[in-house]
Amino acid sequence: MDIARAPRKKTGRNIAIGAAALALVLITIALSRLKPAAPTVEIATLMIDSVRRGDMVREVRGPGTLVPERIRWITAQASARVDRLVAQSGQTVSPNDVLLEMSNPSEQIQTLQADQALNAARANLVTIRTNLTSQRLSQEAQVASTRTQYVSATQEAAAADSLVKVRLISPFDYNNRKAAGEEATTRLRIERERLQIMTQAADSQIAVESSNIDRLKAISDFQHARLQSLQVRAPEGGVLQDLNLQLGQWVPEGTTLAKVVQPGRLKAVLRIPESQAKDVQIGQGATIDTRNGIIAGHVARKDPSAVQGTVTVDVALDGALPAGAVPDLSIDGTITIQRLKNVVFTGRPASGAGTGTVGLFKVVEGGDAAIRVQVVLGAASVNTVEVVRGLQPGDRVILSDMSQWDNVDRVRLK
Repeated sequence: MDIARAPRKKTGRNIAIGAAALALVLITIALSRLKPAAPTVEIATLMIDSVRRGDMVREVRGPGTLVPERIRWITAQASARVDRLVAQSGQTVSPNDVLLEMSNPSEQIQTLQADQALNAARANLVTIRTNLTSQRLSQEAQVASTRTQYVSATQEAAAADSLVKVRLISPFDYNNRKAAGEEATTRLRIERERLQIMTQAADSQIAVESSNIDRLKAISDFQHARLQSLQVRAPEGGVLQDLNLQLGQWVPEGTTLAKVVQPGRLKAVLRIPESQAKDVQIGQGATIDTRNGIIAGHVARKDPSAVQGTVTVDVALDGALPAGAVPDLSIDGTITIQRLKNVVFTGRPASGAGTGTVGLFKVVEGGDAAIRVQVVLGAASVNTVEVVRGLQPGDRVILSDMSQWDNVDRVRLK
């Protein structure tokens, strides 16, 4: 038969399970409060620089090109067709050397018409002078004839005064002689005034026609100059550039045909970022790297406005040009802005804007780790930046871009 047994007590087992669960909860809480492990960064991929005290040179850098100091642009003074190419780009030319020849029948016709109008005006001036001279001579003859009549009439009037006193002539004859004398005097005055007016009018007509001839001559000279410009010549000696025309090509008036430059007189045109160009001043020293040599120079001009984020700065070259320095050569220029004495500085970080507060990783623990510190940066140069606060001379900082570790304050280095 079955014997009833009392149930086994589970007190010890329950206590063990509860203790294990409690320990698991405590471990979970403790682990959740632990900070994540610092990420590891390969030190070989980082750029590390030391903080030091001393003199710092502020510089700005920008790309650019070598351009001639003097450029003579050659433009088409009249529309024409290219008939002959005498010179080529890169060729050394002398003043008045023929570069190319062009033609335009319309310009030739207009030049002939201008010459015809000028010759017609000159012939007309000769005719006018001949007619006016003939008229003046006729009037002078009329004045002479009138003067003879005047002398005769005045003499008879004077004689009549004596004869009428002794009653040798009648009062009627006396009055006629006096009237004839007065008439002769008036006619002589009128003829003289007519001669004077005729002379003045002739001078005015000749002056007007001469002015017209001068105007037509200027037009003719202009047309001849346009016609002669179709034979394009070098305005001065130098190297010919940008002559890219083809035979038979039609060139509109005002088109740039070529340019003549002085290869030995070059300047550097740099494009400085507008954020750095504010400190550039005329006269500051500069160095130009042509990748085949370094040339010393100084700032000669600064453009007053920015274009596409850069400011154009012209640098006059003081040193001799190295071999291979030609116009349009790509260069790099560095301008010395300021020399700071006895300041704390380090290399310019990749993420630093140059001024203000930035977070940098300082190397600690003998180079095994780096911690984030807040650093106040001051004046910046091309490769260096002033440290105002946050670092001390002798500290080592990571200059590489560490933006991917913005969420941590410590990294391990290996």
